Amino acid sequence: MTMQIQGFHHVAIIASDYLRAKKFYTELLGAQIIAETYRAERDSYKLDLAFADGSRIELFSFPTPPLRVTRPEACGLRHLAFKVADIECAVAYLSHNGVTSEPIRYDELTGRRFTFFNDPDGLPLELYETTEPVVGTGA
Repeated sequence: MTMQIQGFHHVAIIASDYLRAKKFYTELLGAQIIAETYRAERDSYKLDLAFADGSRIELFSFPTPPLRVTRPEACGLRHLAFKVADIECAVAYLSHNGVTSEPIRYDELTGRRFTFFNDPDGLPLELYETTEPVVGTGA
């Protein structure tokens, strides 16, 4: 008997400000709301979100979650990466909407371009360009 993992179903994120995070992930990043549930016994929301390729995020709220350790980097999940076809367009969109990203970098191992930005709680998010790199651009 073997286990055959088919891929990721979702990533769970706990937000300090539920409405701010909901707006960020739906209005800015374009996630579609699948379901929104308020759990009175926990005083907590659970928001199920999906992107065009079927990848999902579960966005949670809790009354007083502790802050996430981001710097220095700690063991555990490091960041969440989103696929984009045109990284320059995506960075321009973020900038236009008041979100600062790092300079675009080139991954020498994959030949792809990427950059990082943060969600409203400082969770590191990555944009990873999925189109074939243009040879000779020095990107």
